[in-house]
Amino acid sequence: MGADGKPRCGWGDSDDRYRLYHDTEWGRPVVDEHGLFERLSLEGLQSGLSWALILRKREGIRDAFAGFDPDVVAGFGAGDLAPLLEDARVIRNRRKLEAIVGNAAATVSMRDDVPLHELVWSFRRQTGAAPRSYADVLSSSPDSKELAKALKRRGFVFVGPTTVYSTMQAVGVVNDHLAGCFVRDEVEAARRDVT
Repeated sequence: MGADGKPRCGWGDSDDRYRLYHDTEWGRPVVDEHGLFERLSLEGLQSGLSWALILRKREGIRDAFAGFDPDVVAGFGAGDLAPLLEDARVIRNRRKLEAIVGNAAATVSMRDDVPLHELVWSFRRQTGAAPRSYADVLSSSPDSKELAKALKRRGFVFVGPTTVYSTMQAVGVVNDHLAGCFVRDEVEAARRDVT
């Protein structure tokens, strides 16, 4: 039970940023290319770090990466990345920043074949029983392994099965809100509306 009297996933009540992210964003369907590219980028940046750090830096990262517009980011060169390695608003890891640029180019190149949103959402499955505790929540799945392979074949990097599963959770492809969480049913209803 949260401090506000609402039952939610335990991690979603640890501070105000987490609460807002949990209640209004995590697991709610993201079906547009732009939004999916952003979430995939943020999950890649988070690898090995805390999600709290990503949430604190999110606005700076958005600003540094042109609002995660894949067309703009795909055109970034070394001259665009060099200042970001000195920018405290972002995660200053060269490989992760280069991955965002490369993944933007891969996102753009997919448009004529299977666009990013279609590929990601092709892995949506009917939700089974709600997880009752964190022990029931996976860190990866057979679907995340297959989606990671599909993304890598299209030129994406920093998209291992765990990062991809986190993205699938974040964008609603899977619903891992715990049983009893007040958001779970809203997320499930929104997932059913995705065509």
